[in-house]
Amino acid sequence: MRVLEFNDVYRAYQRGSDVLRGITFSLEAGEVVGLLGKNGAGKTTLIRVAIGMIEAQKGSARVFGLDPRADALEVKRRVGYVSEDQVLPEFLSVGEVIRLHRGLFPTWDEGLERRLRERFALSPKSKIKTLSKGQARQVALLCAVAHRPELLLLDEPAGGLDPSARREFLETSIQLLNEAGTTILFSSHYMTDVERMASRIVMIHEGRLLLDNNLDDLREKFTLVMVPNTPEDRRARLRGAAGCLSVRDQGDALHAIFALEPERCRCVVEKDLGIQNAYCTPIALEDMFIELVGGRS
Repeated sequence: MRVLEFNDVYRAYQRGSDVLRGITFSLEAGEVVGLLGKNGAGKTTLIRVAIGMIEAQKGSARVFGLDPRADALEVKRRVGYVSEDQVLPEFLSVGEVIRLHRGLFPTWDEGLERRLRERFALSPKSKIKTLSKGQARQVALLCAVAHRPELLLLDEPAGGLDPSARREFLETSIQLLNEAGTTILFSSHYMTDVERMASRIVMIHEGRLLLDNNLDDLREKFTLVMVPNTPEDRRARLRGAAGCLSVRDQGDALHAIFALEPERCRCVVEKDLGIQNAYCTPIALEDMFIELVGGRS
């Protein structure tokens, strides 16, 4: 079953300056998808379209087959959401914030609430304004997951947290997934977190879909090719080769990413392009991200 669908989604905040430019992909039940892209690529805008905070100006988003704007109440009851810039009412206590959310969700699980509160060592009497950034994020996560959502949307939820708090946050999300089969879409700048949590990667760049692959395929079926930056036509030849996703000029060398296994890639480069001195190697996710969005040509 498709839990979340984006179909040719466009969104601009200023006329003639699209933040999203025709994004199309979907999530099936139980999938965990990492959403990657540089700052300004459109990740936050896309997640806000999914939760119904803003509307696509062209194309559509569907959550459980519903319009997140027209069917806002039904969608929000089945979705959990945490973002880096999420603000909780500072004048309320932790217990008051939890009670407020408990009253909004018919599926609220008080046992899970208690377990998370104990795991995070959150005192119900503590005022939100007295909490650290990590503790406030933990309250937000508790409120997002204690009603056992079918879809969890995480927008840089661990941004700015120390490594220990990030790991605790991530492990709690994984625990929810394992227990309930929750579908998760999350954006993060921490590649190690993405690799621990996601089974599939969606990468967007300048508002467009750049990559949509299983993490295992990215590890096994994508290759970094490095060749000397001579003669001058090598850049054009690489860019025009079958399976080439990008070519990056690194001064005395050219770096190219191919959607091919290393040995197959070596054959293409040597036999089809006539380049005999190429270095072909599997590529880590973080290096792939840098190569693809750090200097596309």
